[in-house]
Amino acid sequence: MISGRIACRSIAVVLAATLLPIGSASADDPVPPASGPQGEPVPAPAGLVPPSAGPSGEPAHRDPRPQADPVPPVSGPQSELVPGVPLNSLQLWQTDTPDQALAPEVYTPSAAEDAVEPQDAADGTYDRVEYVPREDAVEDVECTERTGPQQRQVEEFLKLEVDGEQSVADCRAIRAFQTKHKIEPASGFAGPVTWATMQLISARKNPNAEKKCPKRKYRVACVDLDRQLMWVQDGRKVVFGPVSIRSGREGYGTRTGWHAIYWRHKNHVSSLYHSPMPYSQFFNGGQAFHGVYGTLYTPIGSRGCVNMTLDDARALWGVLRKGDRLYVWGHRLEE
Repeated sequence: MISGRIACRSIAVVLAATLLPIGSASADDPVPPASGPQGEPVPAPAGLVPPSAGPSGEPAHRDPRPQADPVPPVSGPQSELVPGVPLNSLQLWQTDTPDQALAPEVYTPSAAEDAVEPQDAADGTYDRVEYVPREDAVEDVECTERTGPQQRQVEEFLKLEVDGEQSVADCRAIRAFQTKHKIEPASGFAGPVTWATMQLISARKNPNAEKKCPKRKYRVACVDLDRQLMWVQDGRKVVFGPVSIRSGREGYGTRTGWHAIYWRHKNHVSSLYHSPMPYSQFFNGGQAFHGVYGTLYTPIGSRGCVNMTLDDARALWGVLRKGDRLYVWGHRLEE
């Protein structure tokens, strides 16, 4: 099933309070946002756009004037792909899941509110449905002759001849992988869902093999936009993940650099679109970790939030706390 394709982008500055554990910050870390009298984020006047942080954690200056929404990319190989299942089997509400675009109103939820668990996702919500050429979807091919957008990467992962061209041998090997990992349709097309599954498998043993996420003596949530993965590490030990995510799309990118969890709301509902954002953990304006009721593997990303499956968002809720740090790097490619 196909998930929300519109996620969140903050359009108001939040000076978020960050209550760090004693001795948790190092001299190398950028200073967290300033806090208000009670340590709660204080919204700036409406219309201002929050500064984005680069890999160094330094904020970049932005034009405070209101900006028109950028048009999402429409070119590239994935723009011609469609879900490889009959479209009438999809629930329309799952094709778009708009959520928080403004910085949330921060308050302390009551014990009764916190005791309510978000609604479970429907069966099949997170099935891996590959995107395929329209012709393949209509004809319901058994083994495609078409070259997929992730052909070279998939060939390399499967230790096939890396020539970037589909062959009978390639199709058979890709189909076997798709069948094993319940990717539908298992037609041998080297698409984004197949490649995302391979990246998750490759990262399980050591997600920080390239050492792009800084190691600290406290918990750090690592968000890798390049591979669309996140995990949490405490020193050298990975204590959560890695798991697949969906980050901000072109023009609405999840802001890179150092951030901190400034507000957590288990049953958050977007104040703008009234869509559910279960297990929200806000780290920069309206950008948050949260669960979604749909697939993560859409060709176009969110509007800034880090989307997760409901189970992963629930598990992350039990790992992170207010004041915990996260580091975001890379760039989501819209292909």
